Amino acid sequence: MTAPADPTVRSTTESPPAHLIWRLFGLIYDLLPVLAIWFAVSAVMLLIRGGQPVAPGSLVGWLELFALWLATGGYAVLSWRKGGQTLGQRAWRLRVIGDGPGPVSWRRLWLRYGLALVSLAAGGLGFLWALIDPQRRTWHDLACATRVVREPRRS
Repeated sequence: MTAPADPTVRSTTESPPAHLIWRLFGLIYDLLPVLAIWFAVSAVMLLIRGGQPVAPGSLVGWLELFALWLATGGYAVLSWRKGGQTLGQRAWRLRVIGDGPGPVSWRRLWLRYGLALVSLAAGGLGFLWALIDPQRRTWHDLACATRVVREPRRS
């Protein structure tokens, strides 16, 4: 018996590139699990500090922000690596795939996550790039040789 094919490895002709609107719907849907992760991380950090709130702009505040960013990245990267999609992407039949053969590496997925923040911080221009790219890739997709496709409905 053969092992099932890796879902993150697909031919580019199998599924069409996902339009930006579907990607944004997936991001909005992903706010729910991300908020749960943020609450959990914040609760742990609050327990570590003995119930004392963090002072804005302090080193502890920046460390907590980094912990939240890292936990969010862990959710996204683990989801992309293990199944090619986060919960929000699954709801809209979106999948992150690599341009080449084989699964997308952990390193490229972490880079993709980090660069997605840059795409967003640039006023969303990195995401809007998908509107003019023929394969609907964002800046972080281009930099990491990935793409997001929308899979057909299963009958």
